[in-house]
Amino acid sequence: MGTNVTEQALIVRFRQLPAESQQEVLNFAKRLSPARKLPLRSLEGLWAGEGVNITDEDLAEIRREMGGNFPREDFFK
Repeated sequence: MGTNVTEQALIVRFRQLPAESQQEVLNFAKRLSPARKLPLRSLEGLWAGEGVNITDEDLAEIRREMGGNFPREDFFK
């Protein structure tokens, strides 16, 4: 399997760069690559077989507790 002309030109130019610039090119190429997304897993599946039963009411209570401790008046000064 051969390489195409653009790939060859890129390799030649890349090899001419100093190591620091090569690293910059590599970092840039990584940002261009599509991110690998992990499959979403339900919380129900994470706790399966562990005897954990979290209800919607449990979650609502936790949210109320967490929100109740948030220092709103100090936050927006």
